[in-house]
Amino acid sequence: MLLSAIWGSSFALIKVAVDAGVPPVQVALARCLFGALALWAICAAQGAAVPRDRRTWGHAAVVAVLLNTVPFTLLAFGESKVDSVLAGVLNATTPLTTLAFTLLVVPGERVTRTRLAGLLLGFAGVLVLLGVWRGLDGDVLVGGLACLAATTCYGAGFAYTRRFFSGGPHRASALSALQMTCATVQLGLAAPVLSGTLAWPGAHAVLALVVLGAVGTGYAYVINLDLIREAGPTLAASVTYVTPLWSTALGAVLLGEPVGWHTFLGGAVVIGGIVLTRRPAPVETAPRTPSSDELENTT
Repeated sequence: MLLSAIWGSSFALIKVAVDAGVPPVQVALARCLFGALALWAICAAQGAAVPRDRRTWGHAAVVAVLLNTVPFTLLAFGESKVDSVLAGVLNATTPLTTLAFTLLVVPGERVTRTRLAGLLLGFAGVLVLLGVWRGLDGDVLVGGLACLAATTCYGAGFAYTRRFFSGGPHRASALSALQMTCATVQLGLAAPVLSGTLAWPGAHAVLALVVLGAVGTGYAYVINLDLIREAGPTLAASVTYVTPLWSTALGAVLLGEPVGWHTFLGGAVVIGGIVLTRRPAPVETAPRTPSSDELENTT
């Protein structure tokens, strides 16, 4: 519940920053910078060894692009066009995009009819969320597509992480610190090009960015790791179901954003699709070879 509350509040914090005039790429830069500082502090407290080999740093740079640099910028841009409620519920499609890429790049993953039905149902829920029957104006379409592009990056990034980055002897806090450091450097180079001079927002926006980075992007990584280790990945995955509830409640109560009936219906359909994709595949039993006595009796 704590993790879902932290991640659910991220959408409201992003909205506060973009509404204060902070360009999206600078929101992403601040998020990664404060997240990296928090993670390095955690590494120092844990005494975690820092990976030094080029291979690990190279994979960290790729993961940073897929999980931080690009999606954080896209999400902030999307929230400059749509409210945090819609952005938060659209973000619930991340397990669906993750599965789609995992089926493509991770050996041993199988496409089943149930999984395929879950993917199709989940993306039908996206259409309900956007309210396509009412027509989409420019901002809703552009902002919604930006949020969905961010979740697509998450899907590719999680699949890449699973195959190339999460293994090995290094502690997860050290790997996360490397990843966030790479993202900070990448965004530090991109921000002046994409947004010009750095913006100086008001105190409330600065506070939102500090909390978003240090807590929502730094400390939350550690909570997620502890949850996976102590309770298992199945329980940890249940965060996906609760995060949209927090983002919707906080957006409606604190920011006064409207919540339509299709938001709840679309969110329920998306979560239904996620449940289908996570149903265990039926176990295939190999045919038993008859014994010599059985063959003789049959004869």
